[in-house]
Amino acid sequence: MTRTTAVAAILAATSALVNPAAAETELTMYYPIAVGGKLTQVVDGIVDKFEARNPDIKVNAIYAGNYDDTRIKSLAALEAGEPAQLAVMFSIDAYDLIEQDLVVPFDDLVDTDQEKEWLNSFYPALMANGQIEGKTWGVPFQRSTIVAYYNKDMFRQAGLDANKAPITWDELVEMGKTLTNADHHGLMIPSTGYPYWMFQALAIQNGKEVMSNDGVTTFFDDEAVIETLDFWKSLSQEHAIMPEGTVEWGTLRQAFLEGKTAMMWHSTGNLTAVKNNAEFDFGVAKLPGNVRLGSPTGGGNFYVFKDSTDEEKDAALELIKFMTAPEQAAEWSIATGYMGVSPAAYETEALKAYTAEFPPALVARDQLEHAVAEFSTFETARVRDGLNAAIQSALTGEKSAQDALGEAQTSAERLLRDYK
Repeated sequence: MTRTTAVAAILAATSALVNPAAAETELTMYYPIAVGGKLTQVVDGIVDKFEARNPDIKVNAIYAGNYDDTRIKSLAALEAGEPAQLAVMFSIDAYDLIEQDLVVPFDDLVDTDQEKEWLNSFYPALMANGQIEGKTWGVPFQRSTIVAYYNKDMFRQAGLDANKAPITWDELVEMGKTLTNADHHGLMIPSTGYPYWMFQALAIQNGKEVMSNDGVTTFFDDEAVIETLDFWKSLSQEHAIMPEGTVEWGTLRQAFLEGKTAMMWHSTGNLTAVKNNAEFDFGVAKLPGNVRLGSPTGGGNFYVFKDSTDEEKDAALELIKFMTAPEQAAEWSIATGYMGVSPAAYETEALKAYTAEFPPALVARDQLEHAVAEFSTFETARVRDGLNAAIQSALTGEKSAQDALGEAQTSAERLLRDYK
């Protein structure tokens, strides 16, 4: 060995003692966005900052697609014995994750007064889906409400006040008729993807919830709920302000940007994309009401999987605390349009400056005072599928609203019977 290589070997050994090559704890986090694109870059950036501050923790972020894809892939990994310590999944998955004994409550993970204060720092409306039977199973991060986007240029062209979106169902119909012409519709509400979510918003506005908060009771065949579906159908069949049949969730944002509709209902998670791509003046407003104003919350929560070591659970908690901290929550909100999940996020200099420049970024948060927990029960996926099918069969004219919702209620009662 030459003197040069000997010195290099000593330096390398010394460096290895001071800076261990491998992190002590490695985490796999499943996340509900597609691989590539700006959103993965934002999450990667937040993870990089976390790793820089916590060099003993390595985070592998797996971008799994939509919420359903994320649930399926993360649970399949657990079933196959592959490592997975945490994930962002639907806030409405909580009942099923508890039933399958896959997750641990955050109450069992937090120890210090500071951590308990952190757990109590989120908007209560965003915690509703994650708090079940006195424990907190999910912590909010990628969260939303449904908001109304509208084309202010079209409003002006139709002789309407560009700063006044409809605040009642009657105004929605009246203004929708004024805005509808041969070139575009006055309104589009998506009825694929997450039809139950839009329907829940309408039902709330009509004064009726579609489920209780016990996870085992649904009210699909209630008179007010049936009236709600008839109203949704009337927007196309009677009032002709919406296209007949179904409206695609995945292409609606582009339809709005292309001027095919003057108004659309969609997730606030689309806000930054609309802001960056609209070639017209647009506004954002709370959803209109009939009996009351209202929207369900939506989006994803962090969950910690039970099948992990104590060290991994502690590391997962540190990552979740970091990603939901005001600075990171503000960064995520600005980059996407999703809400800052705590009041403290809106007190950061970054989000205060952004919302002062772009007030629509406050609409989803302000709507929380009228918001309720998103539809969720035990057997959520199967119960939800039945409701989605009922909505679509009524909107396409295959069945009456009463018959479709009656069948969905019968199916839900059968699925939930064993949980009562």
